[in-house]
Amino acid sequence: MSTTTPTKSRPFGTRFALISAVSLGLIGGPVALAVPADASTSLRGCTVDPLKPTDERNNRADFRIRVDCNGKKTVEIRQRRFEQDNRRHDELLGRTTFTERFDRNDGRITIHSRDKVDKDKGRDRVYQEVSFRVKSGNNWSDWTRWEKSDVAVIR
Repeated sequence: MSTTTPTKSRPFGTRFALISAVSLGLIGGPVALAVPADASTSLRGCTVDPLKPTDERNNRADFRIRVDCNGKKTVEIRQRRFEQDNRRHDELLGRTTFTERFDRNDGRITIHSRDKVDKDKGRDRVYQEVSFRVKSGNNWSDWTRWEKSDVAVIR
């Protein structure tokens, strides 16, 4: 003859907490996996993306920057333009600071920043880096870290 001890049922609060924890784990997993690996930099409702430079005529390149903001904000963007050099440090072509203001409506613009490129042996590899801050109300955010564009070959 065997003896069994009656099991107690867990209180409702404990069962509810356990179910909630499991549910959050199941829901949170796919959300975390859905984030792109190389997302643009976003801050305070504004996204700034340094686009791959494009080849222009007359030894010039267009270092474009896409800016997208939600609502009334001011964005200050620092840009550095480079020629990639394999033998030594990359050559700084120039620096520019842009200030863009957005009204209460959402807005998206593309900034065109053209610069001369001295082509070595008929082509050069160029890229840009941008950092920005956002003013919402009376307060400025801190500057974001520098974000690098893809490298383009200018012929």
